[in-house]
Amino acid sequence: MLATTLKPSLETNSTIISPLKQPKYSQTQASPFWFGGAASCLATFVSHPFDLTKVRLQTLHLENTTFWSEFKLLSPSRMFKTIWSIARHEGFTALYSGLSASLLRQGTYSTIRFGLYDQFKWYVAGDQKPTVRQLIFCSTMAGALGGAFGNPSDVVNVRMQNDGQLPVNQRRNYKNVVDGLIRICREEGPKVLLRGVGSSTNRAILITVSQMSSYDMFKQKLIDKLNFKDGLVSHFISSLLAGLVATTVCSPLDVVKTRIMSATYLDDRKRNPIKIMTCMVKTEGFGSLFRGWMPAFVRLGPHTIVTFIVLEQLKEWHKKKTLL
Repeated sequence: MLATTLKPSLETNSTIISPLKQPKYSQTQASPFWFGGAASCLATFVSHPFDLTKVRLQTLHLENTTFWSEFKLLSPSRMFKTIWSIARHEGFTALYSGLSASLLRQGTYSTIRFGLYDQFKWYVAGDQKPTVRQLIFCSTMAGALGGAFGNPSDVVNVRMQNDGQLPVNQRRNYKNVVDGLIRICREEGPKVLLRGVGSSTNRAILITVSQMSSYDMFKQKLIDKLNFKDGLVSHFISSLLAGLVATTVCSPLDVVKTRIMSATYLDDRKRNPIKIMTCMVKTEGFGSLFRGWMPAFVRLGPHTIVTFIVLEQLKEWHKKKTLL
């Protein structure tokens, strides 16, 4: 009798005491704004030599190209040969040419796009799982603003990376990103810092949508469908796949942006990305739009992986800190 009367109460107590099942998606608050920029700056030290190699390959102007010659430019062997050639003829430190500009770019461009994406996602979805449309909307807005604000440092970055393969009398020899910004304003006018802003913004939108949205979607699929834990393994796989998607989607605009920014002079007709793409396809073949894909992926893959893993760790640290 006593056991019978106590049984419900024990079951009730056990229900209360046992921990509730944690939801598979939880976003209690938006992360601090600077987390994404800090993670991207750290990742830049790993990816910068590959970014420089990508710029060198993208600015090559070849005549009478064939599909096979373009394919060879995408191969890993060509990428590593280019890296070896740069280190041999210009010195190992040349692989980090433009690092200051790259760090400033990540400090502006990535801080804004990561920070705003997280803020927008919080405002739109709160604690609920964001829909695909919401993710695309948030990443589009964040990418547009990040690309526009990061354009001046990107111009200096591209020029410093491309300087080594120019004839000696055409090299700009910027000492650092600040020197580059000042000299461009003084010698060519402040408007040059906005050169390629259309391509840069469009690319920033594409890379933010394809990178951040796909990362969130891949991670959620791994957790929901394949029962992965929200940990290092799921973060690594999701960021690797996101880097692959982002590299392929952004390659054509990335090539066009690089050529516009590295040019000494461009008239208005030659600044139209669509016209540049059409001209490249006619004169250099369709493969020219994906020139430098391999170094771009080798650069963006590790960069994406390091960025998201560091970002997730910063978020976890912030979550624990707020609970104390």
